[in-house]
Amino acid sequence: MAVYVYKFGGTSVGSVERIKAVAERVKNARELGHQLVVVVSAMSGETNRLIALANETQKQPDARELDALISTGEQVTSALLSMALQEIGCPACSYTGGQVRILTDSVHNKARIRSIDSEKMRADLEVGKVVIVAGFQGIDEHGNITTLGRGGSDTTAVALAAALKADECYIYTDVDGVYTTDPRIEPKARRLDKITFEEMLEMASLGSKVLQIRSVEFAGKYNVALRVLSSFKEGKGTLITYEESPMESALISGIAFNRDEAKLTITGVPDLPGVASKILGPIADANIDVDMIIQNIGEDGATNFTFTVHRNDFARAKSLLEATCEQLGAKKIICDDTIVKVSIVGVGMRSHAGIANTMFKTLADEGINIQMIATSEIKISVVVAEKYLELAVRALHAAFELDKEPAGS
Repeated sequence: MAVYVYKFGGTSVGSVERIKAVAERVKNARELGHQLVVVVSAMSGETNRLIALANETQKQPDARELDALISTGEQVTSALLSMALQEIGCPACSYTGGQVRILTDSVHNKARIRSIDSEKMRADLEVGKVVIVAGFQGIDEHGNITTLGRGGSDTTAVALAAALKADECYIYTDVDGVYTTDPRIEPKARRLDKITFEEMLEMASLGSKVLQIRSVEFAGKYNVALRVLSSFKEGKGTLITYEESPMESALISGIAFNRDEAKLTITGVPDLPGVASKILGPIADANIDVDMIIQNIGEDGATNFTFTVHRNDFARAKSLLEATCEQLGAKKIICDDTIVKVSIVGVGMRSHAGIANTMFKTLADEGINIQMIATSEIKISVVVAEKYLELAVRALHAAFELDKEPAGS
């Protein structure tokens, strides 16, 4: 019997009425003879409400207690969905992440999954129950509740699909697939029928909010068939696959962007071996992720060093850098939290020259100054002023003709 994992996001379960609609969808799938595990997010807005309560109570909420608090949102949804299924005659049972033994490390607020015990879920599936699991959470080896970071329910779903060797994992959300870019920015954005794991991984890491990056990593690592669909309208969505498009004309698959960027520069740093480690060491020790990095050519024994972080980490990173500036005898630090990152992604870039030039010329023609550049085999990212975000995305979407179907598709 086929095993499927369904995941429903916050908007999909945002009210009792929507939870009942999800229950009907799940019941219909079960009646086709499928064994179903359903992962749910908190109802839309609930996690933000809980975080706001925490911030009202404690200036800097304790990480362990914050996890204990915000994990309750998913538990509410899972219990309600189980009730809704039982109400329409479909046997179901809800579990927390800890109850199905999703074991994580002890890094609160962004824990990583170490193992999953699928025995309890398999036992329920064998007797015909729908298994509902609260997403976004697990427990560490000490029994503490942990959470997996924003979008962590996607990771829960893919990890469960891998553990159960599920036939497919469906991610139901408020969009009907993966688009060439955010349709709210560019109305001409086009839904992709399929995208490679590699491209999706880049899109997720670069700011696309459709899937959490770790869920794509899991899916790629364990070869989980992954599909993104809408909860609100019928359609086949977007398949995420290992197969690359045979159409060499499909140079670029999509444009991703991230508003949550901040840039920090330390100037007049002694141009000596190990200076980068001295700058970034305290940042890493504070568990702050660094994205793009640029070190200028040394001049007169000194250099400038620039890097970007998530805006949520900006204040902490700035404070740490100020201390480092004093220790190194550098000149000053320059900080800017009004920047964004815009990226083009596509496996076709491997075999085509001139992509970077097209990108840079398009932005120049629009009067958009590029502050930083980073590249990989299948992506080019630039940092620009926040005010140019929408203009940059629309101009690049047009330049690479992403509104048009690839030739031969």
